[in-house]
Amino acid sequence: MTVQQEAASGGEALEVWIDQDLCTGDGICVQYAPEVFELDIDGLAYVRGAGDELLQAPGAAAPVPLPLLTDVVDSARECPGECIHVRRVSDRVEVYGPDAE
Repeated sequence: MTVQQEAASGGEALEVWIDQDLCTGDGICVQYAPEVFELDIDGLAYVRGAGDELLQAPGAAAPVPLPLLTDVVDSARECPGECIHVRRVSDRVEVYGPDAE
């Protein structure tokens, strides 16, 4: 079962956030999912909110669109800074990223 199938079958809404204190600015996340991530002028990655607004507040999270879930998960897995966190909206449990169980 693919990541997208698991999410769809679970019906769980997911969100993603980046810990900028750990971000190395490599931009791998932007390469995987430019619709979700963006490098800012400070060289760090941030998530995009509604209307492509760059969310710069610490811990700011953006919804993960189902068609982009695999790209977002791959970003979390490949991130050298281990700073990308994907969690369920309902209980805020991390499902992908450095703190996932």
